[in-house]
Amino acid sequence: MLKQRTYQQRIFIYFFSAFTVFTLSILTFQYSREKEYRTSQLENTLDNVAQMTNLYIRHKHIDTNHDYEKLDSVAYFIPDPEIRVTVIDPKGVVLFDSFVEDYVHMENHLERPEVQKALYNERGANIRNSATTGLDFYYYARNYDDYFIRCAAVYNIKIQNFLKASRIFIFFMIALFLLMWILLYLVTKRLGEFITKLRDFAVRAGKEEDIDPDYKFPDSEFGDIQLQIVRIYNRLKRAKDDLSAEKERLFNHLYALHEGIAFFTTDKEKILANSHFIQFINLISEHSTISAESLFEIPELKPLIEKIEEHLKPGIAINPKNPPQVQITVSKNEMYFRVQGIVFITRPEKRRLLKQQLTSNIAHELKTPLASIKGYLETLLSNKNVPKEKMHYFIERAFLQSSRLNELLNDISLLNNIEDAGDLFEFKQVKLRPLINDVVENLESRISEKGIKLEIEIADQVTVYGNDSLLSSIFQNFIENSINYAGPKVTLRIKQYLEDEKYHYFSYSDTGKGVPEEHLNRIFERFYRIDEGRTRETGGTGLGLAIVKNAVGLHKGEISVRNRPEGGLEFLFSLSKR
Repeated sequence: MLKQRTYQQRIFIYFFSAFTVFTLSILTFQYSREKEYRTSQLENTLDNVAQMTNLYIRHKHIDTNHDYEKLDSVAYFIPDPEIRVTVIDPKGVVLFDSFVEDYVHMENHLERPEVQKALYNERGANIRNSATTGLDFYYYARNYDDYFIRCAAVYNIKIQNFLKASRIFIFFMIALFLLMWILLYLVTKRLGEFITKLRDFAVRAGKEEDIDPDYKFPDSEFGDIQLQIVRIYNRLKRAKDDLSAEKERLFNHLYALHEGIAFFTTDKEKILANSHFIQFINLISEHSTISAESLFEIPELKPLIEKIEEHLKPGIAINPKNPPQVQITVSKNEMYFRVQGIVFITRPEKRRLLKQQLTSNIAHELKTPLASIKGYLETLLSNKNVPKEKMHYFIERAFLQSSRLNELLNDISLLNNIEDAGDLFEFKQVKLRPLINDVVENLESRISEKGIKLEIEIADQVTVYGNDSLLSSIFQNFIENSINYAGPKVTLRIKQYLEDEKYHYFSYSDTGKGVPEEHLNRIFERFYRIDEGRTRETGGTGLGLAIVKNAVGLHKGEISVRNRPEGGLEFLFSLSKR
């Protein structure tokens, strides 16, 4: 069986392979480019000789007189004596060759590779052995229409070395490759050590072993990750240990009781049960191997189960503060058992019921403005001869109802966003006094209309950590609530009465009518009315104080309400500093 490579080995191989391919590609490209450059240099030199020879032929009219013997003089101007010059006519006949005295008898050169290339491309080059001289040449031919001029350099060691690409770059790339190899090895080694350490940490965490809070990973770059991982693990482990301890204490209490106690889900699945419960239902059923779940199959307990199921039917409201209880007495073998069942609501179930109730309330609240709008519009449509004043009245009432409907939908949307998507609100440091001033300015006309006096006792430097839109909503709903319900010519007071290291503590109060004590504990409920129709008459949506409570909660604060001895309501709430 092959041993699996470590993470360090795998990542090293990946990076090493990629860098190797990259290095070889650069080397190949640079080597080819260098060789092409040197070849072009040699051909440029031979081309200059060909150009010079062509100028000499034209100047001396050698091509007209066919006196190519005069080209011997050109040899004196050629910088390198090992450069050979040959003139060939369009049919391939050699007219002159600087290296061969009896060039008249040389064979036809039309089929020479370099001449063929020049025939079609103006220029041509080739490396080969000369049949006439027996030497190797680098040939370069150029087509001048009336003749070809071929220049050739003896392909000796000097030329061969010249045409070779410089190896300095190759050595440089090899040195760079080795350096990168070493660096890559060191980096992957450190990363591999971190991964190995992290794996060991995960294994220990999976076994629920204690982790030293000073547990160090080898790499400083991963310090923050290490710190957060250890903190999160230790926090979760402490929470789990605390939960286990609480569960253990609960079991100890249950086993210490002389009563039999068991908890079940609505699907009749057992959550937990003590030994007394198992013993008692075995006595009632007269079976010794019965399980806790078999409770629902015992005939003697059927009346109790039926009464419990009545409370679990859809549409039956359950008060979390006063859960329904049912009990029966069972007689068995001269023994009497009092069996009691209590229907509890868990937090998810409570949330589901709350949503269900909210949906029902929303539907009810929407019907009122929609029915009014529909009624006004139907009246206008069915009576075309409605007087202009009456028509204007109906349209105005329909508009007011549509505005109320819009406010209601906005408040519902805001409340849902606070409850279900609170993390989407942007939080920052917010100065409260300017924010409250803006709210007061927006409501100034309504405040003046009711003759309300407003006192703000909050210093300019008071800052909380929160969302400015939600904070504005808190104070706006407070003031609107007082405008709607406190009565005319009251005094509103907003003040900061305390602060500590984490929180600012505020009071909002009015000198209005207050609220009967029996309603105070429900004042923050959605759509709750102290008297029927109050919200509709004053134009509120019934969600203002619910928004306030949820917004304060989202800011890590708490809120409570009480009646002032002097009259009016007072809200006490806190907001987090950071």
